[in-house]
Amino acid sequence: MSVVSIEDVHKSFGALEVLKGVSLSVERGQVVAIIGRSGSGKSTLLRCVNGLEPFQSGRIEVAGHVVDQDPERLRMLRKDVGIVFQSYNLFPHLTVGKNIMLSPRVTQKVSAAEALERAKEVLAQVGLLEKFDAYPDALSGGQQQRVAIARSLAMQPQVMLFDEVTSALDPELTGEVLLVMEQLARKGMTMMLVTHEMNFARGVANETVFMHEGKVWEHGPSAKLFSSPETAELRNFIKVNIK
Repeated sequence: MSVVSIEDVHKSFGALEVLKGVSLSVERGQVVAIIGRSGSGKSTLLRCVNGLEPFQSGRIEVAGHVVDQDPERLRMLRKDVGIVFQSYNLFPHLTVGKNIMLSPRVTQKVSAAEALERAKEVLAQVGLLEKFDAYPDALSGGQQQRVAIARSLAMQPQVMLFDEVTSALDPELTGEVLLVMEQLARKGMTMMLVTHEMNFARGVANETVFMHEGKVWEHGPSAKLFSSPETAELRNFIKVNIK
């Protein structure tokens, strides 16, 4: 059963059409990687899925929520859909623990005790429980990104979206973040990720979607897509991006 359904979505910024009739679906427990050149529409698509960008036509449904710009429906959507960006967006004046506890307390109205329990649980999941009382500026970039992932997990989402989460990190820190994402995949978290990490897409994602010029150009099981691309555009992309 599809937990994410995207049907014929069109999105323009002024006269520039960025998404040109995109359709795809994600099954519960699947990991879907979205790859493609800069400007192909990858990040815009992810932002449309979470309601951060309005789209002109088509339909998106995520975890039973129809995505539109109605404030109440967006609020309900974001209880079930977490998103992590390349910038960590942690509050510098709050400890790691308090950064994570904030959203469950404010948006889900959970008790302080439950928020604390969730925060410790998700920090342990990303290997940073000992940083509970640290402030973000005392952490490395990779650690901050893992805290950002933990903050989303504390909301207990049905779907996690990752938008180029390692693109600002050096290779060593990238590895520690990808390891956390791989562990989430093994535990059955439904994930859509925009990434330049081709080996991660090939090895961890069940399906890979190659976007080109605002369209889904090719998609299918990751192993097949990388081993036998059908179009010249994907062949060239793989040649340039896999060393």
